[in-house]
Amino acid sequence: MKENVEKALQKIRPALQADGGDIELIDVVDGIVKVRLTGACGGCPMSQMTLKMGVEKVLKEQLPEVKRVETV
Repeated sequence: MKENVEKALQKIRPALQADGGDIELIDVVDGIVKVRLTGACGGCPMSQMTLKMGVEKVLKEQLPEVKRVETV
């Protein structure tokens, strides 16, 4: 599953990089995806919105086994 999550993140990554940020996959445990937002995304006040409405939404659409996405 971790490989599939990484492939899905590759589709999201260009949008984050366009704003000076990035996302790093840390782990996937029981459908919970753990990521780290880096660069401009790491300190952005809108990062939780990006995480839930962007990253989590896309991952759940592409991989129904994803339960949620958390930052570490």
